[in-house]
Amino acid sequence: MTLTIKRLATAIALISAQAHAEDGKRHFDIPAQPLAAALQQLSAQSGTAMLYAEQSAAGKTSPALQGEYTIEEAIRKLLIGSGLIHSINADGTVTLKPGASSSATTLGAVTVVGQSNVDTNDPYNSNYQVRNANTATKTDTPIMELPLSVKVIPKSVINDQQITRLDDALKNVSGVYGGPGNGGTADTFLVRGFADFSPYYNGVRLETGWTQGGLRDAAGLERVEVLKGPASILYGRIEPGGMVNMVPKTPLATPYYSLQQQFGSYRFYRTTIDATGPVTADKSVQYRANLAYENKGSFRDFIEGERVYFAPTVHWDISDRTQATFYIDYLHNDTAPDVGGPPSIGNRPAALPRNRNLSEPNIRAVSDDILFGVDWSHAFNDQWTFRHRFFADFTEDNENLPGAPLGLDADNRTLHRGNFGVRDNLGATYNTNADLTGKFKTGIFEHTLLIGGDYFSFENSFAWPTPQTVPDIDIYNPVYSGNLDLLSRLDAVGNLGFEWFGVYLQDQIKLPYDVHLLLGMRYDNANSWQDFGAFGSGIKDTNHEDKVTPRVGILWQPIPSFSLYGNYIQGFGAPNIGVYGDSGAKIKPQTSEQWEAGFKKEWLDGRLNLTAAYFEITKQNIATPIFGTRFYEAVGKARNQGYELDLTGEMLPGWKVIGVYSYIDSEIVSNGGTDEGHRLANVPAHGGSLWNTYTVQDGALKGLKFGAGVVARSQRQGSNTNNFQLPGYAIFNALIGYETHIGKTKLTTQINADNLLDKEYFETGRADRNFWGTPRTFMGSVRLEF
Repeated sequence: MTLTIKRLATAIALISAQAHAEDGKRHFDIPAQPLAAALQQLSAQSGTAMLYAEQSAAGKTSPALQGEYTIEEAIRKLLIGSGLIHSINADGTVTLKPGASSSATTLGAVTVVGQSNVDTNDPYNSNYQVRNANTATKTDTPIMELPLSVKVIPKSVINDQQITRLDDALKNVSGVYGGPGNGGTADTFLVRGFADFSPYYNGVRLETGWTQGGLRDAAGLERVEVLKGPASILYGRIEPGGMVNMVPKTPLATPYYSLQQQFGSYRFYRTTIDATGPVTADKSVQYRANLAYENKGSFRDFIEGERVYFAPTVHWDISDRTQATFYIDYLHNDTAPDVGGPPSIGNRPAALPRNRNLSEPNIRAVSDDILFGVDWSHAFNDQWTFRHRFFADFTEDNENLPGAPLGLDADNRTLHRGNFGVRDNLGATYNTNADLTGKFKTGIFEHTLLIGGDYFSFENSFAWPTPQTVPDIDIYNPVYSGNLDLLSRLDAVGNLGFEWFGVYLQDQIKLPYDVHLLLGMRYDNANSWQDFGAFGSGIKDTNHEDKVTPRVGILWQPIPSFSLYGNYIQGFGAPNIGVYGDSGAKIKPQTSEQWEAGFKKEWLDGRLNLTAAYFEITKQNIATPIFGTRFYEAVGKARNQGYELDLTGEMLPGWKVIGVYSYIDSEIVSNGGTDEGHRLANVPAHGGSLWNTYTVQDGALKGLKFGAGVVARSQRQGSNTNNFQLPGYAIFNALIGYETHIGKTKLTTQINADNLLDKEYFETGRADRNFWGTPRTFMGSVRLEF
């Protein structure tokens, strides 16, 4: 239920105690009993003041607590399964309130010393550390108890780094890198070395690779959760490296308003608005609206862009046990995509000026993406909850790409080009899923059981005009042809699509001696089709597949601040549609498997967390052509193995850090002999980032913030043939800002400098072109919150 100041006053326990032990631990002896009584005993035995609403603890029980624990550890143990979260104020007072899933209100800015589960819905929350995640299991589980590798990027990091796009947020995750894409018309990323084009929105798959709806905007994001490894068990077909899930902002019961103006290098202007609060007097209906307008140029010739983002959301507490949230997410993108990067000469990208664009000046891509969704749940009692979600996403994309490269002549200066584009590229995605979650015991085993099913459907229709010949261009002395339009005649009209129905079962079992077992199984029944007959080659095909995929994980948490874990997971991947073996048989769909082991460690009462993992992922049944024929064989296999480190949290009061490192040994194990033994394209052996901020806590300079960081990549192969390389690089970033209050309004001013030393580097590459990294840029921001 909503937590308010009046309700906080209903229960206050204040009992003094002797000085704490130097290590912060105390002895507790609290039996299993009603939660309210256990909290009173905790206060009595520790001398800790506690603030909570009586009704928030009513009807709840707590487990027994015996032994030596810090306050942070003790509270976390008592609150397991209660749905409550806590914060510890600077004076040591503990505040309890319902979790974010209950649409709990917030108390504004709080100085936090230790936390069990950060209220990530709190708009004033500045913590980098998030202790719970939902994406991995569809249950709100402490990351320390998950036998999986999960990384969460909260909005505090998004704000500090002035992130406006999803791909920039992912630089804070180990083993996740940008992919070559198509010059900015769709999100492309590599997770643990495997490419993916489909981010998720609140657990719903977005087919951005086909629809080309523009890079996802960060204005409406509460956080980004990244689950490493195959995620098929709960989400169906997916690439094996992992899953990127964008968690949107949701309404709050306490009014909050934010206005931000950003301005920066290359004519960058961006305005964002965030407004939320109750609609009805009883606060049972709440709203939230996020709006962004952006207009920008580029360091690259001819490149510019304009976008509008609008995301209204309504939450309705229908009863104490039933709630529903309604979503709309709209993005209009009008941009000149960068498809005119330099080709490669020899084993390096051609030495051209960073600004030079080898496409024509009138290149353009215009898209609209609108998503509708409802997410509702009903709690039958304190143990069993039903949740249902339905989302529909509709996209339209029109592109004119004159000057797209076709290949470099033997003289290494004449670039052959074409005019490619798409009209009426229409996408329709429907996604629905239903989950029943229950908590119960069988003897000494504690279960969190998930039973669910989902249905996913995507259909894409499009029209491709006949490719138009564009005059060649001298890459060292370019002369442009002027405005070249697409031919009006639509010679290639086609459609493709895929759908699947899946059912899954998952059990999270807590065993004696702090052992956690994760067991899961899924069955998928999938169809895919394509009809490109208008090309004259009769490219028409249908596939039907089904697959059972398991997931097994085990974790041992001998002490609350340390966990050891391991997992084995199988994945169900893309269909090999339109390809056949020489016998005429269809090629089976792609599959994958992962072995992973690692540990998780917390320090400073959970304010600092480290996850270390070793993984090996193998992707199988990659269709590879049989030389000299039109047939394929399923001999393709790629393997990525390595280790990762993710460090997040608060080193000292005011000093926050997020740092990552990944080593990936990437290999094309087999593909018919052509590229065997090669590394996969754009996967660095070494990569990582480090970002620090420090905010002055008191004195005359209180509120002054400094930040600094680095992003580094080792050499990468530009293509799977490994015939050219992209040099490694390191870029340095910085921040200076100031936070103050004018009455009840919080004012934040900030300047970020990215690539401070103006390093020339390539972010990604592909066989026909390479993509420059951004030069030194500055971005200023003024934000008002009240």
